[in-house]
Amino acid sequence: MKHTLKIMALASTAALACLSSCHHKAHDQRQEAPAVDVAEAVEDSVVIYNDYPGTLTAVKTVDIVGRVNGYLRAQNYTDGATVGNGALLFTIEDTQYRDAVGQAEAQLQTARSTYDYARRQYEAMKKALESDAVSQIEVVQAKSAYEEAAAAIKSAEAQLQTARTSLGYCYVHAPFAGTVTAALVNVGAYVGGEGEPVKLATIYDNSRLYADFYIEDASFMQMNTRERGGGIADSDSIPLHFGETLAHSYAGKLDYLSPDINTGTGTMHLRAVVDNPYGELRSGMYATIALPSDVDPRALLVKDASISTDQLGKYLYTVNDSNRVVYTPIKTGGLVNDTMRVVTGGLKPGARYITKALLKVRAGVEVKPVMTR
Repeated sequence: MKHTLKIMALASTAALACLSSCHHKAHDQRQEAPAVDVAEAVEDSVVIYNDYPGTLTAVKTVDIVGRVNGYLRAQNYTDGATVGNGALLFTIEDTQYRDAVGQAEAQLQTARSTYDYARRQYEAMKKALESDAVSQIEVVQAKSAYEEAAAAIKSAEAQLQTARTSLGYCYVHAPFAGTVTAALVNVGAYVGGEGEPVKLATIYDNSRLYADFYIEDASFMQMNTRERGGGIADSDSIPLHFGETLAHSYAGKLDYLSPDINTGTGTMHLRAVVDNPYGELRSGMYATIALPSDVDPRALLVKDASISTDQLGKYLYTVNDSNRVVYTPIKTGGLVNDTMRVVTGGLKPGARYITKALLKVRAGVEVKPVMTR
């Protein structure tokens, strides 16, 4: 009996110790608030952009055409290859044009021989006239033959030049360095280019591209008003954005402003020139052109990566004075320097917001804020 009581006393003591330990652990867990990185919403002067959809086109684009008749004998490049200026792209059968050059050369030689004879004849007639050996009419006839021979040379030279030009068209060269599309005519097909040029391919020089876009006439008037007041940003650096993030960033320079407004759409055509040093851009790509329209001297900025989205829209997790997480809906504007987002509503300057571990926090939880830049 004593042994049983002793065991029961030990069990009670162990149970009390366990309850006391668990109570302390739970109390410690409630006291340990998780550390989270926070930053303050800051005010700064930023350029305000309006986004417009646009398309890219190569500054230099030319259709490669066949301008003579004959069978296509060779394609001298690989489809989609980048070729140099003057590179031979296509060869068209040249037999008839080479023969035409030979005939024109022979006609020119004949014309020159006739000219030499007529010139000597005319000189002889003039001397003979001095001794009354020939009549005046014979001298006039000799002069006429001489002048006709001179004209025949010019005609033969023109025919030879035309024949050589046509022969040259049998060898189709790249007008500038660029990328050539796949051939539109197969080797062995007949090209009837004399009646109307036949398109063989297209070459693009994508080193520089146009970004064409359209703005509303009202937006144009507003920007003009701000520009006169000195508020418009410099249009020599217009950011471009694409559906997929590229390895490099791109900006264009405004180089064309339409002199009129399309009465059907109420828009004005604008164009920017974009350098493409890395070859990432292609003619025909869609782009978003961020046209600078104004400057906000006191824009409220937060880190774009800190903003989340749910069914109600954009929101931030902020930290109040009691270091508790607050779900804060916000309204957002444009992106600044690729990392900061303009907040147009729902937040005040100096408000602390969580920048990391967003999935580990929830509204109402007490946290230990760690200030970051």
